[in-house]
Amino acid sequence: MPNVPDPKKTTKILLLLGAVSLAPFVASFLLYYSWKSQTFTNYGELLKVTPLAGVAVADRDGKDFRFDVLRGKWMFLMVDSGICDEYCVSKLYLMRQIRLTQGKNRDRIERLWLIPDGVRPVPAVELRYPGMRQLMVDTDAVLRLLPASRSARDHIYLVDPFGNLMMRFPRDADPQRMKEDVTKLVKISSGWLQRDN
Repeated sequence: MPNVPDPKKTTKILLLLGAVSLAPFVASFLLYYSWKSQTFTNYGELLKVTPLAGVAVADRDGKDFRFDVLRGKWMFLMVDSGICDEYCVSKLYLMRQIRLTQGKNRDRIERLWLIPDGVRPVPAVELRYPGMRQLMVDTDAVLRLLPASRSARDHIYLVDPFGNLMMRFPRDADPQRMKEDVTKLVKISSGWLQRDN
């Protein structure tokens, strides 16, 4: 008589193979819908989105400047006196260098310096950081839009291409980690405005 396998044993083997094959799919499904990661990959602190589009301030020549003029560009934003001490210079340098590290995307990033005391920076600072827009902020209305634990001067802020304040970097920010955040954001936002219009 030919060797015929036991039907019960064959059924158990097939069920076991099916279970082993489905286990990764079931596990991934359960993890996807039930497990929430507590870690984030960004270095900068995400903020409650605050629209700056439509907000008007004066530029260094006293002309009106509206944030929505820069729609479509990322903006670094810092607050500091026009006297510009050593910490102020370090922020100017960091914003310039992070922008330059973006290569062909560097033109998608603008740098804004909000000057609350009305003091115009010395020409030497202006020459070292060309392209830095200097905005005179004589009211607290704009500064109140910038959340800070102690002072808005302690941070470099990031505004998205839609004109929304969305992230801040800490005092004495790590340049490498800051660069990684900006690189990621600039890369994923490359088509945002084309799809929006």
